[in-house]
Amino acid sequence: MLQKAQPLVTAFYEPRTSNLQYVVTDQETKACAIIDPVLDFDEKSGSVATNSADKILDYIKNEGLKLEWILDTHPHADHFSAAHYLHEKTAAPMAIGDQIVQVQKLWKEIYQLPELKTDGSQWNKLFADGEEFKIGTLPVQVIHSPGHTLASITYVIGNCAFIHDTLFMPDGGTARADFPGGSASALWNSIQKILALPDETRLFTGHDYQPNGRAVEWESTVKEQKQSNIHMSKYLDKVSFIEAREARDRTLAMPKLILHALQVNINGGRLPAPDSSGKIYLKFPINALSTANWG
Repeated sequence: MLQKAQPLVTAFYEPRTSNLQYVVTDQETKACAIIDPVLDFDEKSGSVATNSADKILDYIKNEGLKLEWILDTHPHADHFSAAHYLHEKTAAPMAIGDQIVQVQKLWKEIYQLPELKTDGSQWNKLFADGEEFKIGTLPVQVIHSPGHTLASITYVIGNCAFIHDTLFMPDGGTARADFPGGSASALWNSIQKILALPDETRLFTGHDYQPNGRAVEWESTVKEQKQSNIHMSKYLDKVSFIEAREARDRTLAMPKLILHALQVNINGGRLPAPDSSGKIYLKFPINALSTANWG
């Protein structure tokens, strides 16, 4: 039943962070969900804007859609989540995987944020592994798919799966697994869950870094990933995959916004509270990731 439903998927590419945002629509009822929305941030000027999120809202309005969910696949390390902004604008519930509480506990210590609640109460709903819900009449199943982060989940919506940063397009390979709480072993296990879906399942990735300068792409299938993913078709067993993934990760610099973004994203996309003068400040822990490659 799940695989028979065919949602309409509209992608919104954000070039500053190479992020894919999605609107998933039940064509029968016009109900929709937003997945992984971006709050624009310029680290050079410290400026925040809502252009990307507003473009999505304009699309929903122009198409006559009803927004039922604002969904994040994981706490992102390379951009701010616009979930809270969109919730304030629309009152649609915000949701993420229930293991976000583990990420909150981890990063609360890194940032030294004694006031941060680590119960996931910043979201309206925390989804457990295997939990099911609906977007209009579209059936949705949640698959806990850690590795890139502790809290990563995949949304299987009809014949589509939103796989965040677990798999990229086949020529982009797989996600890194060296962030705090990441695990190449867990990533392998999560990829196997995704590749166990029916071959014709449409897979929508969270980023596209345009290998060799090609045009932006975001959709593949399970069959295509099995056949031609540059990592999964080369490293055919768990041991070789872990060795290759960890070796590759040791050469990578941290995302430029990781320390900016995580303090916002573990708080549901909320910026820090303003001080008595009304100014907002981000907290930037020095040497928090001191073993990372400088790149």
